[in-house]
Amino acid sequence: MSVNSISAYAAQTATAAAAGAGSGTGIAAAGSSSSSNPLQLSQSDFLKLLVTQMRNQDPTKPTNPGQFINEISALSEVSDMNGMSTSMTNLANSMSSNQLLGGTNLIGQTVLASGTSAALAQGGSITGAVNPPAGASALTVQVTDANGAPVDSFTVAPQSGLTPFTWSGATASGGTAPAGTYHFSVTADINGTPSSLTPQLAYTVNSVTLDPTSNSLTLNTNGGTVPLSSVSQIF
Repeated sequence: MSVNSISAYAAQTATAAAAGAGSGTGIAAAGSSSSSNPLQLSQSDFLKLLVTQMRNQDPTKPTNPGQFINEISALSEVSDMNGMSTSMTNLANSMSSNQLLGGTNLIGQTVLASGTSAALAQGGSITGAVNPPAGASALTVQVTDANGAPVDSFTVAPQSGLTPFTWSGATASGGTAPAGTYHFSVTADINGTPSSLTPQLAYTVNSVTLDPTSNSLTLNTNGGTVPLSSVSQIF
């Protein structure tokens, strides 16, 4: 095999390595057998080709040593790309494991996250908070049942930053709401103009789920699934 052929073969291997690095699959490690893929050239195979070329070269037209140096450099780059791809994959797996391990520490904890519905236990209450805009003079919290029927409404004085609120489970008629899922909405009064706000509600974490594709962590709570990114406080 001529040096030009070796060069072409190494170029094919470099292309395969680049494609593998982009897809996260990588190529065969340097020094390993290339029999699984004919486009992969290991260091051992490459050196064998060099020795064969030197033994069979025309004595009157010896090969330029610089060409061999260039080919060895190209093979080294291929090996480096493969090693980098493997390192990145290991790093991603490690980060996913650490994120999942950290998420398990939230099991049994109460978190405050963006949401509009929460489960009321019999005789219990639901807490939440809202971030009022500047100029808000009053906050009104409306509570509706699963069918959208009004259950209760109460006002909260806005504070700087998150303003907490608690619904005791009482109805507007003075009764007690049965256990179930209830929906919350908040309206701020800004210079006489109502403005709808997104509330944050307290949820208890029952388990966690890690998406293997996006590596995002989802909390499975008593109020449904909650993305970890939407959590603002941990109680």
